[in-house]
Order: sequence, then C-alpha cells, then structure tokens
Amino acid sequence: MRAFTVGRSAAALGMAAMAGLVLPTPAYADGAWVEVNPSSIQAGYRIGLRGSCQENLNNAVAKSKAFGEVRMAPEHGFVVAAVTIPSGTKPGDYEVKLSCANGSTATTTMYVLGMQHPTKGPATGGGGTAGGASTPLVLTGGGLAALVAGVGLLAYRRRRA
Repeated sequence: MRAFTVGRSAAALGMAAMAGLVLPTPAYADGAWVEVNPSSIQAGYRIGLRGSCQENLNNAVAKSKAFGEVRMAPEHGFVVAAVTIPSGTKPGDYEVKLSCANGSTATTTMYVLGMQHPTKGPATGGGGTAGGASTPLVLTGGGLAALVAGVGLLAYRRRRA
C-alpha cells in the first residue's frame, strides 16, 4: 500500500515539473526589468532608476513623460541613472520604459504626488528647556545637584581616611 502512495506522489511531482516546462513564461523572461526608487515622488525631487538588460554591459535608455529621456549606464551589474522630476510636472501616474541595447524592454509605473510644500514648520510648542523664563530654574537645579554630589563625595572620602 505504501509503495502505491509513493508512486502516485512521484507521478504527481513529475507531472508538475512537465507542466512548468509547458506553461507560458513571464513577461520579463528576456531578462529586462526596471524599477524607480522612490516610486512615489513629489515634483521637483530626484529619483533613482535601476534596471537590468541581461548582460548589463551597454548603456540603456529610460523614457517617461514625467522626465523625458535619460541614459542609464552600467554599474555594479545593473544599469542605473538618477533624474530630477521637473517642478512643473503634474500629479499622476507615469509609465517609465527601459529600452536596452539588445532590444529588450521593460516598463514600470511611477507616481508624481500633488502635495503642497509647507511654508513653515509645524507649531510644536515652546519646549521645556528652549530658553526663556525656565532657564534659570534649570541651571539652579543642576548647580544644586552638583553641589550636593560634591559634598557627598567629600564626606565619603573623609570617612574612609
């Protein structure tokens, strides 16, 4: 009985392996891919582009309506570039297309955000030791603590001697 179960398991495993050879390959099977870091950015800021064109020995080109066209150079086994999103770019989703020298292509999406730039920092309060009326109290308390520690140390040394 056990041999029958093992045989069925082996047959199922063999069929799964055969199915893996017959199924269609993913869209990036030619080895090309591209990523944007960060993928969500505000206009006027810089992004990094990183991709792969199989061999990664030649330059590649990345194009997008968000930033135009930029040359990506081989570096550490990838093709890389950095580009600033122009400050006039409208918020929305933008396709980034990588075109490799060997004819491979890949695409990804980046998002330009429509956030407003703050004109001043947030109101977070005055702070406990930020200066003003409380500063003399802090200095007096610190000085008093140092004086007590000094007297205690002196008394301890005299007692030992």
